[in-house]
Amino acid sequence: MAEKLIPTLIEQELKESYLDYSMSVIVGRALPDVRDGLKPVHRRILYAMHLAGLYHDKKFVKCARIVGDVLGKYHPHGDTSVYDALVRLGQPWSLRYTLINGQGNFGSVDGDPPAAMRYTEAKLQKISKELLQDIEKETVNFVPNFDDSTEEPVVLPSKIPNLLINGSSGIAVGMATNIPPHNVNEICDAAIAIIDNPELSFEELCNLVKGPDFPTSAEILGVGGIKLAYKTGRGRIIVRSKCEVEDSKIIVTEIPYQLNKSLLLEQIAKLVKDKIIDGISDLRDESDRNGMRIVIELKKGSNSDVVLNQLFKHSSLQTSFGVNIVGLVNGEPRQLTLRDCLDEYIKHRKEVVIRRTKFDLKKAEEREHILQGLLIALNSIDDIIALIKGSKDVSEARQGLISKYILTEIQSNAILDMKLSRLAALERQKILDEHKELLNFIREMKEILASEARIFSIIKDELIDVKNNYGDERKTNILQGDFDEGINVEDLVEDEEVVVTFTHSGYIKRQPISVYKSQKRGGRGIKGAETKNDDDFVEHLFVARNHNYILFFTDSGVVHWLKTYQIPEAGRYARGSALVNLISLGNNENITSMVPVQEFKENYYLVMATKKGIIKKTSLNEYSRPRQGGIIGINLREDDKLIDVKLTDGNKQLILATRDGRAVRFKESDVKAVGRNSIGVRGINIKKSDVIGMAVVDSPYLLTVTDKGYGKRSLVEDYRLINRGGSGVTNIKITEKNGFVVSIKVVNENDDLMLISKSGVVIRTPVKGISVIGRNTQGVRVMNLDEGDKLSTVAKIIHEDEDPEIKQEEFVPKDDQGSGDNNYEIDDPSETIEGYPVEVAKEELEKENLEVIEDREELVGDTKQEVKEENPEVNIIYFVHGTTIDNEKGFSSGWSDVELSELGIKQSIELKDKINIKNFDVVFCSDLKRAVDSARLTFGESVPIILDSRLRECNYGDYNSKPSEVVELLQEENIEKPFPNGESYDDVKIRIANFLDFLKKDYSGKNVAIVAHKAPQLALDVLVKHKTWQQAFAEDWRLKEPEAWQPGWYYKIYSNKTITKDETKNDNFSDGSEEQKRPKQDFTLDGY
Repeated sequence: MAEKLIPTLIEQELKESYLDYSMSVIVGRALPDVRDGLKPVHRRILYAMHLAGLYHDKKFVKCARIVGDVLGKYHPHGDTSVYDALVRLGQPWSLRYTLINGQGNFGSVDGDPPAAMRYTEAKLQKISKELLQDIEKETVNFVPNFDDSTEEPVVLPSKIPNLLINGSSGIAVGMATNIPPHNVNEICDAAIAIIDNPELSFEELCNLVKGPDFPTSAEILGVGGIKLAYKTGRGRIIVRSKCEVEDSKIIVTEIPYQLNKSLLLEQIAKLVKDKIIDGISDLRDESDRNGMRIVIELKKGSNSDVVLNQLFKHSSLQTSFGVNIVGLVNGEPRQLTLRDCLDEYIKHRKEVVIRRTKFDLKKAEEREHILQGLLIALNSIDDIIALIKGSKDVSEARQGLISKYILTEIQSNAILDMKLSRLAALERQKILDEHKELLNFIREMKEILASEARIFSIIKDELIDVKNNYGDERKTNILQGDFDEGINVEDLVEDEEVVVTFTHSGYIKRQPISVYKSQKRGGRGIKGAETKNDDDFVEHLFVARNHNYILFFTDSGVVHWLKTYQIPEAGRYARGSALVNLISLGNNENITSMVPVQEFKENYYLVMATKKGIIKKTSLNEYSRPRQGGIIGINLREDDKLIDVKLTDGNKQLILATRDGRAVRFKESDVKAVGRNSIGVRGINIKKSDVIGMAVVDSPYLLTVTDKGYGKRSLVEDYRLINRGGSGVTNIKITEKNGFVVSIKVVNENDDLMLISKSGVVIRTPVKGISVIGRNTQGVRVMNLDEGDKLSTVAKIIHEDEDPEIKQEEFVPKDDQGSGDNNYEIDDPSETIEGYPVEVAKEELEKENLEVIEDREELVGDTKQEVKEENPEVNIIYFVHGTTIDNEKGFSSGWSDVELSELGIKQSIELKDKINIKNFDVVFCSDLKRAVDSARLTFGESVPIILDSRLRECNYGDYNSKPSEVVELLQEENIEKPFPNGESYDDVKIRIANFLDFLKKDYSGKNVAIVAHKAPQLALDVLVKHKTWQQAFAEDWRLKEPEAWQPGWYYKIYSNKTITKDETKNDNFSDGSEEQKRPKQDFTLDGY
């Protein structure tokens, strides 16, 4: 027993065994041969049925018998796998051209299993004969079966290009294949075209082969995925069900390939139940033997196009077919293109024709040889008869014939075997005719073998026969166009003007604008919206066109969008549909603004206003790529909310108004365009009130409306044009009679308005019916309200002759510049710090425009400068922000959201006089507030300030630690110990190195100021001066005398360019001590 044990390494054995197994699966099970398009099990089934004579014109035979033959002779595996393979060859929804004619239950498109093999019967389809024809003529190679008891073919002759017309799918080890079926006419035409023109171009080939042709029909969207798959062997084809709309029903008559109809119905039902798809009331399967029919009943008022769009998006009514053309070529797996498949098929057919011709020639020559002997015998028949009669046995007679008539043994045996009836004159003539025909046939066979053109001509003729016998029309329709951006149903929806209403409880609907009729001022209006209950009310009302995009901004700063026609249309008294069924709103998200947009253009902007008076402007194009769940529209500070969004052309004037009747008018150009993720800048200085609205000045009048139904018109030019950030002027006189401001609108004389109350009452009234009066007035009644009701929303009507897209207006307000309302006011005279009012510092901080970098790979906002080729280096001036030392509180920044360090304010503002700010191109800050505050006070509005969290601190212990304790932390010998935030020293070094790479790439030739913290500053020293962390600590000026730390600034210049105004001055921005002087050092980014 021990002699049979072979020691071997287990990893080597596993490697070799698994490799053998992998190749066995790849070659012997999962992948089709490119020549006949069959896997071994399918080939063995067809060959076994061929030997049993089960052709289309014969009787059906039990499938159990066929499976038994296959298992016993060729396929030593489970009977279930063989029967499943046999059944699939007979399923018309699985194969484009079935190879087996099944009788009995062969399953269904619903996924029902077939009956047991003892019940079902099968025989070959007529087209299968084309796969097996000439197999007995030595056209293909045979190999021994698994037990050497018989032989089986390696491949079938396959007159039809089966790999492409029926496709294939399978998963091997480390690879897979998924080949779609095609139309036999198109594939045959393509093969013929390649034979006629071997230099056929890819485009010409694609003109012949339109695309896959699935047995379940359906529709293919676009040709982009098809061409990619044909060119590379891999691609993605979008397949959509064929649907028709009948009355209030959607009828599905065709579904994508390999889709289980029963599971599809379950999926749609679940989507409706989960409220992912809205507008479906019933779902039925009315399919029968005459065809497929799925009926989807729609709710009353539902838009069938929108429902279809949702079904295509969320259900398997639209799927993608991943094309992966992998097949066996010479026994090896290979990725194939469409041309490769056709070339291999043609090569295979050429070999089959040659081998068949040689076989026929050989048989013809053998027969002709015999006929020559027979003719010799017939010419001397009497002497031959005498010779045979005179011979004592057959052997002597055979030898006599050979020696006397110079015949071969084969010819002699043929003469001896010839019947006497062949001696008749008629039979002699038949032999002469047969011999003549054989000579012609032999000559033809030799001509074929000598001419490649003749061989290709035969292949072409056979392909034409296949077309004539089995060709049919395409089943799958290919829709032309670009479908990459989704489903376009706009052409089915009229682009008419509609009114969109949205209630406080989240119900939205659209109505034709014609349902509203204009009334005089003071009318009671008509019922425009049925609210959910007494506590619900209409919160938003606006006019848009059906093809507009509607941007939905939430109070948390997130933006979603829909097409207007995707909002269900409802009657005047209907409450509409829940918006949460149309877009994905987060928890506690409320819609605050809705902006209709016709097209996302770069030269248009979205201007946003928040409750706390912040304003932000961003290019409209940045909102053109939505995601499920929405995208960030604006970054909001704590306790702030987005209250209004307007679409502008970038050159307007803006008005912000508060609830307590203040307003400020300023130029839009005062607000720099920033990125989508930015915070924005101060628009109006508010105290205890909130901003309620924003208006774009494109008309001469400002309409102001209060919650008790009062309103007025005032000339826009009555509001002085001042800088943004001011406290503004009186907009309307607030009294108990007229209430608080709820809305402002900039209007023309001929505009119409819609006013809507919290109870849902709507009135349409002309603007000219509202008096033009001064700013400091309480207005006139514009809507009579029932007791307890309040006015909630005002919308301006766009007339039918107006273009709803924003355009340049004729009205241009005067650019008069006010002054008094923009001055800083100090409420408490005691709030001054050595001549610097705290209010001034706070205003400075609020006015500057900050850009936040969150992606870190891309700088957004208008801060990049043109590169100066004469100075390719990045000139970095490194600042460390000011800090304060409090002997009682310990190490503390002293910078918080509500308090500013007195000395920090003083030194930050005074620093403006000690450096030439105009020489800086950009300032980078960490995202910690005290560093931001320092930078904003120093650099003001003249230099763009960008936040980058790579400059963040690592938190050296507690902020209440004593300076000596912080130094002790910094000077610990164990450099591997992480910082309190979990970062290691190398982590800090890596992020600063990435930051330097970013500067080198995007800010070459620029003067860059950096305001950051201790750890990033030391990492910069390590990277620039190639020092260790210990050396950086030891040399740092602040660590030498920790108790002598002073609040304020210091800076380093890592460049060959001086930035200070006076080059003779010391680099001293603090108390003048020698310890704080830092020499200039040359710095480039190369080599760190």
